[in-house]
Amino acid sequence: MSSSAREAILAAAKRTAQAHGYGGLNFRDLAAEVGIKAASIHYHFPSKADLGAAVARRYWEDTAAALEAMLAETQDPLRCLHRYPDVFRKALENGNRMCLCSFMAAEHDDLPDAVKREVQAFADVNVAWLSKVLSAAALAGSEESDRRARAIFAAIAGAQLLARSRSDLSLYDALIDSYRAAGLLPA
Repeated sequence: MSSSAREAILAAAKRTAQAHGYGGLNFRDLAAEVGIKAASIHYHFPSKADLGAAVARRYWEDTAAALEAMLAETQDPLRCLHRYPDVFRKALENGNRMCLCSFMAAEHDDLPDAVKREVQAFADVNVAWLSKVLSAAALAGSEESDRRARAIFAAIAGAQLLARSRSDLSLYDALIDSYRAAGLLPA
């Protein structure tokens, strides 16, 4: 099976997990979406846990690369902090989906350990990036930056969850604006 088929499986699994979580991953449905036999998925992903871990890893790796690219492109930490909520907004814009790892984090008790580790890595990558950017913007000292980074990450993930539950993108924007007004995010 070609690497393009593997990529198609990962892309389909990402879309499914963003809409239905880990519990929604089903080899038969993914195979139908990709246009292959269900048994073919097992060639690259012997189990659902293998697929879930691979899609979560790809998701946090892609997010980490996008965050670093944003920082390299603008080289203005305040501008990066202003643009950060857009990373989560994009999922909502795409069929009212959620951040894949946020959705899976809500399923924590039902996740295999390998998937849990990848989901936790997503949070770790975001918090580390936010902490670095907060420090670079001189908005928080090294001790305070981790705490504030966790608060920002949690607030934005929560805003996404609330907006998704109401299928209301304007609610997400209003919450982000309120975070700026309250000083959690720079204006």
